[in-house]
Amino acid sequence: MIDKLDGVTTFVQVVETGGFAAAAQRLELTRSAVGKAIARLEARLGVRLIQRNTRNQALTTEGQAYYERCVRALAELDAGEADLDSGRMAPSGRLRVSVPEAFGQLCVAPALLALTRLHPQLHVDLSFSDRYVDLIEEGFDLAIRIGKLEDSSTLAARRLGTQHTGIGASPAYLARHGTPRDVGDLDGHVRVAYSHGGATAAWTLRDAAGRTRRVDVPAQISMDDVQAIAHAAAEGLGLAWLPSWLLMRYVQRGALVQVLENTSIEPQEVYAVWPQARYLRCKTRAAIDALVARIPALMAGEARVSLSALKVPAGTRSRA
Repeated sequence: MIDKLDGVTTFVQVVETGGFAAAAQRLELTRSAVGKAIARLEARLGVRLIQRNTRNQALTTEGQAYYERCVRALAELDAGEADLDSGRMAPSGRLRVSVPEAFGQLCVAPALLALTRLHPQLHVDLSFSDRYVDLIEEGFDLAIRIGKLEDSSTLAARRLGTQHTGIGASPAYLARHGTPRDVGDLDGHVRVAYSHGGATAAWTLRDAAGRTRRVDVPAQISMDDVQAIAHAAAEGLGLAWLPSWLLMRYVQRGALVQVLENTSIEPQEVYAVWPQARYLRCKTRAAIDALVARIPALMAGEARVSLSALKVPAGTRSRA
């Protein structure tokens, strides 16, 4: 019997990714294997689906009509799998999650580790990276994004909380330089700056009169790793502007003192983001629910987090 699905998924991926090479990367196949799959499909159907030359490719009229039917058919198969998946009542299988490094380690990982303890059949594959990942292209089920989301017809999102920021310095640094009480007191101070691509940005703060001011505090040292910045500040190297979920951990153990409270005006929303689908898989839904339930408390520093079980290589980069 002929397997009528042979080559269909590959064909849909070629259309949706815009090319054979991109489809091969998404499907983890060689470009040659993708080309052969499409050739076999066209031979079985007796029509040319994709008109291709050395420079580009485009769907034929027959290919466009067939693609639309394939998408509907695959959607029905996904719905059937989702129905079976929901009938299991417990999440299982592999869940690939992309998270920012520092936030992922301190806030996301504890929530998902707790979820795996509840569901032994669930395997969570966490990828710690500040790189902006393409969920669909790279095969992730879920990602955490901080900041404004771009409009997307292919992704869905759920808000997890708000990331606030604060400025901290070590007791030793404040003993040497004094404690700033207002934005105007920052003259004569230095900071440990966050850098991106070799560039640092001025701080945007609110002064005692409620006015927004951009303050470019001199930086003797700059880093693209928020945990390294917090550590440098704890060593007395300057003021540091940090996400509150990280700052409070240092404040609680006396390594940093928060200064200039209520001056920061740049809170950012935190979201869980996943590929848009008609039916949400049980494992993805369970992870999102776990994050919604635990992330606000972890961000607020209400939970004590131990990273001893996370063997993250030294020197990895982090960003708020």
